[in-house]
Amino acid sequence: MIGDATAAGRLRLEGAAIVSGVQLGLAEGALELANDYAKDRQQFGRPIGGFQAVKHMLAEMFVKQEAARAGAYNAGATLDAPEVANVQRAVSSAKVTAGESAIRNARTGIQVHGGMGFTWEVMAHYYLKRAWVCENMFGTQDEHAEKIAAILEAAN
Repeated sequence: MIGDATAAGRLRLEGAAIVSGVQLGLAEGALELANDYAKDRQQFGRPIGGFQAVKHMLAEMFVKQEAARAGAYNAGATLDAPEVANVQRAVSSAKVTAGESAIRNARTGIQVHGGMGFTWEVMAHYYLKRAWVCENMFGTQDEHAEKIAAILEAAN
Protein backbone atom coordinates (compact mmCIF):
# COMPACT_ATOMS: atom_id res chain seq x y z
CA MET A 1 0.00 0.00 0.00
CA ILE A 2 1.37 3.41 -0.95
CA GLY A 3 -0.72 5.50 1.36
CA ASP A 4 -3.58 7.86 0.80
CA ALA A 5 -4.91 9.18 -2.50
CA THR A 6 -2.82 12.35 -2.26
CA ALA A 7 0.41 10.37 -1.95
CA ALA A 8 -0.61 8.10 -4.82
CA GLY A 9 -1.40 11.13 -6.99
CA ARG A 10 1.97 12.67 -6.19
CA LEU A 11 3.74 9.42 -7.12
CA ARG A 12 1.83 9.31 -10.40
CA LEU A 13 2.89 12.89 -11.17
CA GLU A 14 6.51 12.13 -10.32
CA GLY A 15 6.39 9.01 -12.48
CA ALA A 16 4.99 10.95 -15.43
CA ALA A 17 7.72 13.58 -15.02
CA ILE A 18 10.41 10.90 -14.96
CA VAL A 19 8.96 9.22 -18.04
CA SER A 20 8.92 12.56 -19.85
CA GLY A 21 12.66 12.71 -19.16
CA VAL A 22 13.06 9.22 -20.61
CA GLN A 23 11.06 10.31 -23.65
CA LEU A 24 13.34 13.31 -24.02
CA GLY A 25 16.31 10.93 -24.01
CA LEU A 26 14.66 8.83 -26.71
CA ALA A 27 14.07 11.92 -28.85
CA GLU A 28 17.72 12.93 -28.39
CA GLY A 29 18.99 9.45 -29.16
CA ALA A 30 16.91 9.15 -32.32
CA LEU A 31 18.18 12.53 -33.51
CA GLU A 32 21.81 11.68 -32.76
CA LEU A 33 21.57 8.35 -34.58
CA ALA A 34 19.86 9.93 -37.61
CA ASN A 35 22.30 12.84 -37.72
CA ASP A 36 25.33 10.54 -37.56
CA TYR A 37 23.88 8.39 -40.33
CA ALA A 38 23.11 11.44 -42.48
CA LYS A 39 26.74 12.55 -42.16
CA ASP A 40 28.15 9.12 -43.06
CA ARG A 41 25.76 7.82 -45.74
CA GLN A 42 26.88 8.85 -49.21
CA GLN A 43 24.52 9.19 -52.17
CA PHE A 44 25.37 10.80 -55.51
CA GLY A 45 28.87 11.46 -54.22
CA ARG A 46 27.93 13.42 -51.10
CA PRO A 47 26.47 12.81 -47.63
CA ILE A 48 22.67 12.58 -47.56
CA GLY A 49 22.71 15.15 -44.76
CA GLY A 50 23.53 17.72 -47.43
CA PHE A 51 20.18 17.27 -49.14
CA GLN A 52 17.55 19.84 -48.23
CA ALA A 53 14.82 17.32 -47.42
CA VAL A 54 17.06 15.49 -44.94
CA LYS A 55 18.24 18.78 -43.43
CA HIS A 56 14.63 19.76 -42.81
CA MET A 57 13.84 16.42 -41.18
CA LEU A 58 16.84 16.75 -38.86
CA ALA A 59 15.98 20.36 -38.04
CA GLU A 60 12.41 19.39 -37.17
CA MET A 61 13.73 16.59 -34.97
CA PHE A 62 15.94 19.09 -33.15
CA VAL A 63 13.04 21.49 -32.56
CA LYS A 64 10.87 18.65 -31.20
CA GLN A 65 13.70 17.57 -28.91
CA GLU A 66 14.20 21.06 -27.51
CA ALA A 67 10.47 21.50 -26.88
CA ALA A 68 10.51 18.22 -24.96
CA ARG A 69 13.56 19.39 -22.99
CA ALA A 70 11.84 22.61 -21.94
CA GLY A 71 8.75 20.71 -20.83
CA ALA A 72 10.65 18.04 -18.93
CA TYR A 73 12.81 20.61 -17.13
CA ASN A 74 9.75 22.69 -16.28
CA ALA A 75 7.96 19.64 -14.87
CA GLY A 76 10.92 18.79 -12.65
CA ALA A 77 11.30 22.37 -11.44
CA THR A 78 7.57 22.67 -10.73
CA LEU A 79 7.57 19.40 -8.78
CA ASP A 80 10.40 20.80 -6.66
CA ALA A 81 8.63 24.13 -6.13
CA PRO A 82 4.87 23.56 -6.46
CA GLU A 83 4.08 27.09 -5.32
CA VAL A 84 5.53 28.43 -8.59
CA ALA A 85 2.97 26.91 -10.97
CA ASN A 86 0.32 24.23 -11.38
CA VAL A 87 2.17 20.91 -11.01
CA GLN A 88 -0.42 18.85 -12.88
CA ARG A 89 -0.37 21.24 -15.83
CA ALA A 90 3.44 21.28 -15.97
CA VAL A 91 3.77 17.50 -15.74
CA SER A 92 0.96 16.80 -18.20
CA SER A 93 2.39 19.32 -20.65
CA ALA A 94 5.78 17.63 -20.38
CA LYS A 95 4.30 14.18 -20.91
CA VAL A 96 2.37 15.29 -24.00
CA THR A 97 5.27 17.23 -25.53
CA ALA A 98 7.94 14.64 -24.76
CA GLY A 99 5.72 11.79 -25.93
CA GLU A 100 5.04 13.48 -29.25
CA SER A 101 8.73 14.30 -29.61
CA ALA A 102 9.92 10.76 -28.88
CA ILE A 103 7.50 9.10 -31.28
CA ARG A 104 7.94 11.67 -34.05
CA ASN A 105 11.75 11.69 -33.79
CA ALA A 106 11.90 7.90 -33.79
CA ARG A 107 9.69 7.69 -36.89
CA THR A 108 11.67 10.39 -38.67
CA GLY A 109 14.92 8.69 -37.68
CA ILE A 110 13.73 5.51 -39.34
CA GLN A 111 12.85 7.52 -42.44
CA VAL A 112 16.31 9.12 -42.55
CA HIS A 113 17.83 5.62 -42.43
CA GLY A 114 15.67 4.51 -45.33
CA GLY A 115 15.22 0.75 -45.67
CA MET A 116 17.93 0.14 -43.07
CA GLY A 117 15.78 1.85 -40.44
CA PHE A 118 13.49 -1.17 -40.24
CA THR A 119 16.24 -3.75 -39.80
CA TRP A 120 17.62 -5.22 -36.60
CA GLU A 121 21.14 -4.14 -37.59
CA VAL A 122 20.33 -0.46 -36.98
CA MET A 123 19.09 0.79 -33.61
CA ALA A 124 16.53 3.17 -35.14
CA HIS A 125 13.68 0.73 -34.53
CA TYR A 126 14.61 0.52 -30.84
CA TYR A 127 13.79 4.18 -30.26
CA LEU A 128 10.32 3.80 -31.75
CA LYS A 129 9.55 0.69 -29.72
CA ARG A 130 10.66 2.36 -26.49
CA ALA A 131 8.70 5.51 -27.35
CA TRP A 132 5.55 3.42 -27.80
CA VAL A 133 6.12 1.69 -24.45
CA CYS A 134 6.70 4.99 -22.63
CA GLU A 135 3.54 6.43 -24.21
CA ASN A 136 1.42 4.26 -21.90
CA MET A 137 3.37 4.83 -18.69
CA PHE A 138 1.71 7.06 -16.08
CA GLY A 139 -0.97 8.16 -18.52
CA THR A 140 -1.15 8.50 -22.29
CA GLN A 141 -0.81 11.73 -24.23
CA ASP A 142 -4.59 11.84 -24.60
CA GLU A 143 -5.17 11.43 -20.86
CA HIS A 144 -2.69 14.19 -20.06
CA ALA A 145 -4.17 16.45 -22.75
CA GLU A 146 -7.58 15.98 -21.12
CA LYS A 147 -6.10 16.98 -17.75
CA ILE A 148 -4.62 20.13 -19.30
CA ALA A 149 -7.97 20.95 -20.91
CA ALA A 150 -9.77 20.52 -17.58
CA ILE A 151 -7.27 22.81 -15.83
CA LEU A 152 -7.64 25.46 -18.52
CA GLU A 153 -11.43 25.18 -18.46
CA ALA A 154 -11.48 25.58 -14.67
CA ALA A 155 -9.32 28.70 -14.97
CA ASN A 156 -11.93 30.44 -17.11
